[in-house]
Amino acid sequence: MLKIIVPIKQVPETGNVRMDPETGTMVREGVVSIVNPLDLYSIETALMLKEQFGAHVTVLTMGPLNAVKALKEAISMGCDDGVILSDRAFAGSDTWATAYALSSAIRHFGDFDLVLTGERATDGDTGQVGPNIAAALDLPLATYVRKVNTLDPEGKTITVERSVEEGVETLQMPLPCLLTVVKEISYPRLPTLRGKKRAKTVEIPVLTAGELELKPEFLGLKGSPTRVVSTKSPKVTRNGRIVTIKEDKDVGAAVDALIALLEERQLI
Repeated sequence: MLKIIVPIKQVPETGNVRMDPETGTMVREGVVSIVNPLDLYSIETALMLKEQFGAHVTVLTMGPLNAVKALKEAISMGCDDGVILSDRAFAGSDTWATAYALSSAIRHFGDFDLVLTGERATDGDTGQVGPNIAAALDLPLATYVRKVNTLDPEGKTITVERSVEEGVETLQMPLPCLLTVVKEISYPRLPTLRGKKRAKTVEIPVLTAGELELKPEFLGLKGSPTRVVSTKSPKVTRNGRIVTIKEDKDVGAAVDALIALLEERQLI
């Protein structure tokens, strides 16, 4: 049976993203969080492969213990089980330190055939964790995958289409490998009632830095080679003019006013 691992992330809802000006890290406590929307496509891809070939799908996340909620949602969609990496030592990790911890957990699981991730997370928007995991595990990598053409569990190969600037590229890759997928690959299903009931009863193991024997110097804010040194909120200033059109005869005056404004600001 195929073994598929899907690393996911719990992120703040888009309107709730806030940065700590002192540490340069994202504020997560007391913020409404959801499964990273782009990870839903990697979850759906794993479930489609499970239905077609038979597979065991494990979802994996790193974060505070409340991130179990994200794993439970994935399980309610059809994933088999989940694991969370949770330890104060992980706080403030950048993409490199995050990938170090996640790849160590995947290695801890033992044999696997496929790792599927979303294209990127909506909070950091870097798209680096998936490729970093592949590098840490020395796995073949395909990014921006839009379609799985064929999968041969016996021959241990997979053929995929990936989006590139010039169009579409077709790759045949050996298993195990890592794919980062884009929206075009699927349409995420909704959790089922049966799935929700099952998710409530599934126990989520918690792995710590000590259990994974991770090196402290590679973890958290101190172990992150990149960091945010300052943040600024953009100021939106609008000094426009409002022209109200009540009748057809007002259209000409409105057009003249628009042209005059553009000329005044040397835009035409």
